[in-house]
Amino acid sequence: MSGTIWSVDEHLDDILAAVRPLEPIELQLPDAQGCVLVEDVVVGVALPPFDNSSMDGYAVRVSDVEGATEEFPAVLTVIGDVAAGAGGLPEGRSVGPGEAARIMTGAPLPAGAEAVVPVEWTDGGTGGGPASAMRAHSESPEGASGEVRVHRPVKPRAHVRAKGSDVRPGDLALRAGSVVGPPQIGLLAAIGRSTVKVRPRPRVVVLSTGSELAQPGEELTGGQIYDSNSFALTAAARDAGAIAYRVPAVADDAETLRATIEDQLIRADIVVTTGGVSVGAYDVVKEALSSVGDDFAGDGSADDEGGAGGGRAGGGVDFRKLAMQPGKPQGFGSIGPDHTPLMALPGNPVSSYVSFELFVRPAILTLMGLPDVHRPRVRATLTTDDTLSSPPGKRQFLRGTYDADAGTVTPVGGAGSHLIAALAQADALIVLPEDVTSVESGTRTEVILLR
Repeated sequence: MSGTIWSVDEHLDDILAAVRPLEPIELQLPDAQGCVLVEDVVVGVALPPFDNSSMDGYAVRVSDVEGATEEFPAVLTVIGDVAAGAGGLPEGRSVGPGEAARIMTGAPLPAGAEAVVPVEWTDGGTGGGPASAMRAHSESPEGASGEVRVHRPVKPRAHVRAKGSDVRPGDLALRAGSVVGPPQIGLLAAIGRSTVKVRPRPRVVVLSTGSELAQPGEELTGGQIYDSNSFALTAAARDAGAIAYRVPAVADDAETLRATIEDQLIRADIVVTTGGVSVGAYDVVKEALSSVGDDFAGDGSADDEGGAGGGRAGGGVDFRKLAMQPGKPQGFGSIGPDHTPLMALPGNPVSSYVSFELFVRPAILTLMGLPDVHRPRVRATLTTDDTLSSPPGKRQFLRGTYDADAGTVTPVGGAGSHLIAALAQADALIVLPEDVTSVESGTRTEVILLR
């Protein structure tokens, strides 16, 4: 198929048809962050589980404080404390006529009480003016007795959080397909769940190829450049929700590359390489992987049923030419006994990043089991000083900045696939279709939002 020109959509469809969601596992809440739920979570206990106070103050009967003012306060007898975590008043007492219980935020509303008066609406039991705070029990245990003067009335259920006012038993807490983030973990913990069934975050191994690549922090020698692709793509994989591992750049040697990939398969749900996929004499990824199949890292007896991530029927890595700019050379397939998907991206920085956004990111989200794997797309008005050109028959992706308020998008940098500085400024990709060879300012165009 070396002479076949694939469209962007055909290549993506082939990838998504081959990549399967990872098998679900049960994880403890802290480990489930970033994972996708595979089943609905139903509430087992009410939240809150009992009527409780939303303020530090005094639990009272409404009729006892009716008409209270600072000049003519309602004077109530304090019969005890109700602290958060307590079951109620000591000895099972209830609040009777002319009585109040000192209550803390989150503490259960004691029997007999109908509302809570904030401490700032009282003298705090001091016999003086309005209190600004409640005295600590350890410093003033007598505050749980004596009298309190209430300066304002309250309505029934004032400052009371009702049992089940957040969620009730049988309510749907979280739907299958939800990503477990910090608020979701908080809700799960609040309703008593310690584990959830999720698809795990995919493990993505990223490696760059090229003898010219040096690591940032090293000194460059003749002909060398710094390896930026592996850093950018590892960060992009993490941003997509994966657990990403960056492998130091591999020199242009087919055997070394094959051995490196083989070593990485044990921790990979998907392997992403960058560089070495074009037609040059030193394009090592193409040389190393063109003839390998799913027995690449095994004993030659590839399991046709597939593994964690799934793979293309027949296995192996197919190197293609796509009708796109940048990113024409691409490779995709599966390797190893677990049919681990491998995506080989071009080496120019912009080409590799655009390819990641278009092809790798959707594959990662598919492994996670998310229903929508695509970046948001909008229509925007192009603003540019110059007419933009695009090669005929190719879908071009230009870097741009999107103004949501104005509904406009402005190109940044040129069309060169090495212009990484412009990529750092961009928050969108401007899409010029295959049948468009030039566009002027004011043209409505499709935009892929990157942030």
